[in-house]
Amino acid sequence: MGRVVGHDDLLLVTLDTLRFDVASELAEAGRLPNLARHLPGGRWERRHAPGSFTYASHQAMFAGFLPTPAAPGPHPRLFAARFEGSESTADGTFVFDAPDLVSGLADAGYRTVCIGGVGFFNKRGALGSVLPGMFQESHWAPEFGVASPTSFESQVARAREVVAGLPAEQRLFLFVNVPSLHQPNWFHLPGATRAAGDSRETHAAALEYVDRHIGRLFAAASSRRRCFTIVCSDHGTAYGDDGWSGHRLGHESVWTVPYAHFFLEPGAP
Repeated sequence: MGRVVGHDDLLLVTLDTLRFDVASELAEAGRLPNLARHLPGGRWERRHAPGSFTYASHQAMFAGFLPTPAAPGPHPRLFAARFEGSESTADGTFVFDAPDLVSGLADAGYRTVCIGGVGFFNKRGALGSVLPGMFQESHWAPEFGVASPTSFESQVARAREVVAGLPAEQRLFLFVNVPSLHQPNWFHLPGATRAAGDSRETHAAALEYVDRHIGRLFAAASSRRRCFTIVCSDHGTAYGDDGWSGHRLGHESVWTVPYAHFFLEPGAP
């Protein structure tokens, strides 16, 4: 990452609340053609989330603690703040002298841009301003939020505007928090109703909706130069698993998340 940072643009996409099992099943079934073509081997990597809900997980990720491989470690990290005794900082780690990765990338000359989704990014109050406040530029609108059936395509449109407005020489760190998987998501499945509510099936339909539009985001992010891209979930959610529902709880469906990183080459589909 020491060679990537300063050379490539960077894209971090969090598919908020996406379960690993649903993501994996859809990829294997060929139901995520646009994502799967970029996943190493066509498969999601199984990892453990750094938090059980959006705020905690993103605070950790923005400090360099991305989801951890679901196997005994230690596992070298891509990004890390400089501090003594870190067992996961390796030769290839991008080490920053800042309290968070976003500031560290800004110090390295990047334009840092956040396109928010769930309420922790809506800037409507003090709490909803903490995470987007780390960025030099942040965007949120009601059409980006969890209640919008067209949230992700609206976010993609804004991302394309952001990229188009940058000078060619300006490096970009673009972060997109995708709310489509978060409840409510029933409206992504034809025939589902508000009264019936969300389910594992509507969650899957929401991921297919994201897949239909993510190609335009990838194309925009790599339109100026190669783009190192991370796509992952911040945490999962339970749909009645062992009697549990929701997240901010310690269940396998919450702690286990899909993860992938890869390069997007300029002009690649």
